[in-house]
Amino acid sequence: MRRKLVAGNWKMHGSLAENQTRLTALAGANLVSEQVQVAVFPTYPYLGQCRSVLGDSGIEFGAQNVSEYAMGAYTGEVSAEMQKDFGCSQVIIGHSERRAIYGESDQVIAQKFVAAQSAYLVPVLCVGETLEQREQGETQTVVAEQIEAVIAVAGIEAFASAIIAYEPVWAIGTGKTATPEQAQEVHQAIRQQLAAHNEQIAGKIQILYGGSVKPDNAAEIFAQPDVDGALVGGASLAAEDFIQICQAAG
Repeated sequence: MRRKLVAGNWKMHGSLAENQTRLTALAGANLVSEQVQVAVFPTYPYLGQCRSVLGDSGIEFGAQNVSEYAMGAYTGEVSAEMQKDFGCSQVIIGHSERRAIYGESDQVIAQKFVAAQSAYLVPVLCVGETLEQREQGETQTVVAEQIEAVIAVAGIEAFASAIIAYEPVWAIGTGKTATPEQAQEVHQAIRQQLAAHNEQIAGKIQILYGGSVKPDNAAEIFAQPDVDGALVGGASLAAEDFIQICQAAG
């Protein structure tokens, strides 16, 4: 049985004081178990704070982005090795905001996926469709193309140590949420796509749902057979809400 993963993407929010309160609450809540894995993703300046406060709580942490380059004259970039040096275990790759706002292509995202794994970070590959694409019936085509672009560069075997997060773009920060059935439909299609390449990897990979997950809808979403947790945005900034979501995964 696949372990549930609840991951909090803090985006560009937080301060030393806010984070201290939030992290202390999470570390003391006994959230991690054989059934539930928990991770948080702060902005770069607070990775050290995560390592210090989370301690031996079992809660993992990672970065929200990574450079596709290992080192060099790339002002403002942060390499996978640097993140690993800070204690990161995972990194978000290809979040819809990186794709839409910063123009990251499928090809660049594939390179970042490979760069993350070269430093033994687990990439959390984000895929998803816009509202227009969903209304035109293109959801599964769009998602499949985003995944195939990474398979073409990294190979299917790379997904044995990766995570996929399905995030319908129209449900991020809008208050709208895909119904549990809609989430399951796409998650199942993703698993079937991977199974066409390698059934064993498809059966083991964690596929998270990301799109306005809250305490009042988490349990129903987690009950779907192909949903293995959540990539939580806004609700991860409120410790009490995030704790409730983690508890719903158990």
